[in-house]
Amino acid sequence: MIYCVIPRELEAELFQRMADYYRDNPGVEVILDRREGAANDRRRDDEGAPDERRVTRDRRRARVPGTFPRTEDAA
Repeated sequence: MIYCVIPRELEAELFQRMADYYRDNPGVEVILDRREGAANDRRRDDEGAPDERRVTRDRRRARVPGTFPRTEDAA
């Protein structure tokens, strides 16, 4: 199922148009976003500031510690 979420601010302009467009497609449902207020925005804290707990980290595998043996030149 694919959900086409229409923001509340664009309901009058887009909701009916998108519902008509996807009417014959059973895999798509057009819905209206009814969330309101800062309490529903999980990316922000209670005062409205961005939540700083989330940290982006480097996911690359760390190099193997130590040194590698020297190789002879093939040329």
